[in-house]
Amino acid sequence: MEFKQLRSFVAVVRQGGFTQAAKVLYASQSAVSKQVAQLEQRLGVQLLERQGPQIRLTDAGAVVLRRAEEMLRLQQELHSELDDLSQMARGELRLGLPLLGSDALFASLFAEYRRRYPNIAVHLQEGGSKSIEQLVLSGELELGGSLTQGDPAFDLQPFCNEPLEVLLPSAHPLAGLADIALAQLADTPFLLYQQSFILNDRLLQACRQAGFTPREAGRSGQADFLAALVAAGQGTVLLPRVVARGLLRPGVACLRLREPDLRWDIAFIWRSGAYLSRAAQAWLELIKESSLLEEPA
Repeated sequence: MEFKQLRSFVAVVRQGGFTQAAKVLYASQSAVSKQVAQLEQRLGVQLLERQGPQIRLTDAGAVVLRRAEEMLRLQQELHSELDDLSQMARGELRLGLPLLGSDALFASLFAEYRRRYPNIAVHLQEGGSKSIEQLVLSGELELGGSLTQGDPAFDLQPFCNEPLEVLLPSAHPLAGLADIALAQLADTPFLLYQQSFILNDRLLQACRQAGFTPREAGRSGQADFLAALVAAGQGTVLLPRVVARGLLRPGVACLRLREPDLRWDIAFIWRSGAYLSRAAQAWLELIKESSLLEEPA
């Protein structure tokens, strides 16, 4: 059964005959008659009784007419919805953002996306890179911001490549320095991130390579809370520069990390080879316009 056959059948019934149906379909009468005959053959029932120039629906024809009209209407609605999607008049974006630094990096981008595409429903979820990656793999998220790992399970578009900086209590003996090496912090308690943060793994590995295991003073995924703990003299925290400099306050000193060159290189990931909705493509286009990429020193 083809939509062309259904359309011909419905037109014959609505127009009251094959001649009139041929005119509205811009087809020959014989072509319309052939389409209806093929539909009857495909269904194995007679749909119309032909009495000279007059036609009458059979009982089977009445059932098929009702269903054919529904199917043609659904086809039209499908095309309309697809047109809406292509024009961004509707749709949804399931987006994961890193818990750390979302306010500094993504609040204005999110607002701009909503301004450009007010009819797109955006479903946001925040978390560490590990949890974001799992949600992308499971299909719960279409796109997610994560630290790049070169995992073949994902395609990616880089967004930022920020150096980490050190926040120290202003009373710390090293707080007056302009820059610092990680090894110089071996005796200072560290405020770390949640286990789901890949950045946490990178920091711990860097400490081991510098010859020490950091003494943990607390963990959080909230950058402002970590900065408040620093101001209260509870330890040091390493944060991306764009985040750290927005958290300066009385009692906190910000130092450049001289060595090693630790980076917060956020990219937006999606399942390798997966189809990306027009809404997702629009987000990637927007972050490309606003990317904060910087080559490592």
